[in-house]
Amino acid sequence: MEDRVREFLEESVDVLVIGAGHAGCEAALATARLGMKTIMLTMSLDSIAMMPCNPNIGGTAKGHLVREIDALGGEMALNIDKTMIQCKMLNRSKGPAVHSLRAQADKQRYHTEMKKVIENQKNLRLIQAEATRIRVNQDGTFNVYTRLGAYYRARAVIVTTGTYLRGKIHIGELNYSSGPNGLAPANELSQSLMDLGIKLVRFKTGTPARIHRDSINYEKMAMQTGDDEIIPFSFMNDEIKIDQVPCYVTYTTQETHEIIRKNLDRSPLYAGVIKSVGPRYCPSLEDKVVKFADKEKHQLFIEPEGLDTKEMYIQGMSTSLPYEVQVQMYRSMIGLEKAEIMRPAYAIEYDAIDPTQLKLNLELMTIKNLFFAGQINGSSGYEEAAAQGLMAGINAYLSLSNKEPFILDRSEAYIGVLIDDLVTKGTNEPYRMMTSRAEYRLLLRQDNADERLTEKGYQIGLVTEERYKRYRDKKQRIENEIQRLKSIKITPKPEINEFLENIGSVPLKIPTSLYDLLRRTELNYENTLFLDPERPALKKEIKDYVETVIKYEGYIQKQIAQVEQFKKLENKKIPNDINYDEIKSLRIEARQKLNKIRPDSIGQASRISGVSPADINVLLVYLMTHNQK
Repeated sequence: MEDRVREFLEESVDVLVIGAGHAGCEAALATARLGMKTIMLTMSLDSIAMMPCNPNIGGTAKGHLVREIDALGGEMALNIDKTMIQCKMLNRSKGPAVHSLRAQADKQRYHTEMKKVIENQKNLRLIQAEATRIRVNQDGTFNVYTRLGAYYRARAVIVTTGTYLRGKIHIGELNYSSGPNGLAPANELSQSLMDLGIKLVRFKTGTPARIHRDSINYEKMAMQTGDDEIIPFSFMNDEIKIDQVPCYVTYTTQETHEIIRKNLDRSPLYAGVIKSVGPRYCPSLEDKVVKFADKEKHQLFIEPEGLDTKEMYIQGMSTSLPYEVQVQMYRSMIGLEKAEIMRPAYAIEYDAIDPTQLKLNLELMTIKNLFFAGQINGSSGYEEAAAQGLMAGINAYLSLSNKEPFILDRSEAYIGVLIDDLVTKGTNEPYRMMTSRAEYRLLLRQDNADERLTEKGYQIGLVTEERYKRYRDKKQRIENEIQRLKSIKITPKPEINEFLENIGSVPLKIPTSLYDLLRRTELNYENTLFLDPERPALKKEIKDYVETVIKYEGYIQKQIAQVEQFKKLENKKIPNDINYDEIKSLRIEARQKLNKIRPDSIGQASRISGVSPADINVLLVYLMTHNQK
């Protein structure tokens, strides 16, 4: 039995952030930079911005989130630009809507650099202590108690506990209380949240083993290198010059699959020991073998964890099978015949909240100024967490300043899609951002995140004057170049038509602007220099942006028209005090769902599962009558 420590008030602040993962870092930096006196509590100073799973930032759709965080004045993009060891633009063979940056990170340096930023941030105090209880005071402030006995009074609290709440590790028959990466779990805060009337759910995630670099036979694998020209994540950086480290591709074998099948009864997932739900888009290897039994092999990526470590991450190899089985599995794969495991793979169960209890500003419906962000909201991934942390931090500041909340809708940002999906639809599995979730993804490209969001960040006060000037300058250069291309007339001369025919293009019959010519699929900035000898020197990002705008102009205009229709429903606001039980024409299920979610607008109401188009029509008629009265 532990001795009860004496509790004492150590400090009173504006905002207290619980957790220092990717959500906590962005939340605390945002509130501190906006002038709020902030404390950030963490289980361990060594876990700040930790990457307990994959050693990379970005990827399909996730790269969009990172650039949006950057455009609003967040830190993640700046930090990965400082610590990347390889970078590439994914999906180059597809349209610009799905181009996504992805960078391999030096995990230790990523942590170290983020910790430096936090330690040097004005208005931000960092404390290693476990938060055990949250109490709401009569004046609306909060007391946050710690295991050390110290408690802190705050006007707003942001909970960003990741996978620590009642964390439980599973490796075969072995299971024990633990946080991620061997760190201590937070076993007391869950009860405090339930005491506040918050509904908790239980989720699962996992991570592959780490293999010693020198025990891998790379000659049997295909090498994967980064892009020759690195495009930075942050709009504040023009270029990045590094010696890039290669990754490798290998495969499982029939022997691997047979080992898994023989030991399925020892998997806690299949033995029924793990009852919580894991991420569908990042399944364990045993899940892949069972569900895709016809596949002869599964692809694996061998990724370095950093420059000063020999740990290699085996992406695609998440498992919770016993350690002895893991040794057999890894050594049955191509190039891993002599693999030495440094850290075993494991699954981890943890508590999260049902995110439908939140408003769109990530504030709890029932308790003012209590915000939640990151994996505790049912999402997965560093990027999803950071995006929510930034938004929670901004909204905590706005709430304490008696200003309107900052809410991005689905037509403005992937961040808007992410939060709207979580809050409006909820999730029964760890939520992962994907480009297919965004209805207007041609407008939400990674290259125009600054155009969409930097002005908004500047109005809030999070975007610096330097960043704002860079954005304005870039915008002006783009506008100037588009006008210049429209003003250049190409006439149908013999040498010009010969050039066009040689590259498979149709000859000209009448004078045409270079802008219109660039609409042709076979023409681009590189092969039209002959037509434009006085072209000004332009950065690659400017040329790529202008080409995208020109070539996809028709599609972009169609999506803008779709957004205008979408906005009409989003702008039809629903009063906060509406009693859906009074609207008898609504179906019972619709009343129940609407009372639970409390949508801000007709648009949000239309996306709630269980609310039909007929219910929306009833609601529109009711609101029209209500407004007339």
